[in-house]
Amino acid sequence: MLIILILIFLIFALFLSGFRGGKWAFWNSLVRTVITVSAAAYFTFWFVEKSVSQFLENSLAIQVINYLPQPIDFYIIRVQDQEPEDEKFSSKHVGQIRPEYFRIEYLNMQKSNEFWVVGYIGKGNLVYFSQVAVPNKNEDQIIEVRNYINRSLKLSAMATEKVEGLKYENIKLSIWVTLDLLLVFLNAVLLFRSKKKKLRGFSL
Repeated sequence: MLIILILIFLIFALFLSGFRGGKWAFWNSLVRTVITVSAAAYFTFWFVEKSVSQFLENSLAIQVINYLPQPIDFYIIRVQDQEPEDEKFSSKHVGQIRPEYFRIEYLNMQKSNEFWVVGYIGKGNLVYFSQVAVPNKNEDQIIEVRNYINRSLKLSAMATEKVEGLKYENIKLSIWVTLDLLLVFLNAVLLFRSKKKKLRGFSL
């Protein structure tokens, strides 16, 4: 994973910050600067892409409305029949929706004709499962959740497994990203301090 590779380079840059003097000082500073700036640029692009990718031209808007009396934590799972087993399901966390509120999620349905909507109360307590066919990919979908219902015990068990996998992957990703951003910050501070000291030396 690229994020782990970036982490390794940032650790290397942090290690180099302990060797600032000598004839290699210029190259040391250059390597650290390139690594830090490249990492910062990558994460800027990564966050922007995450924010705007859902609004792509081919995305289908799915509006989930919660008419139940309790807040429900919703997930959407896209099913791609023609893909390999490890790529067949794609999960997204819609978020917790309060009663009489809604949220909109966007899915690229070019290679899919079906998605599942899964709702939970508390930790892992499944209270809603619905299998939704998409015959017309140009027509946005509105899912009105009015009852506690599980339309398929078999599919809902599979959905729960995919949701747990998504949660695990999100936790791992958040840890790696947090470590990367922390190291970007530390490297940037050290570079700024070293350059500030050089400017003071020149002024004297």
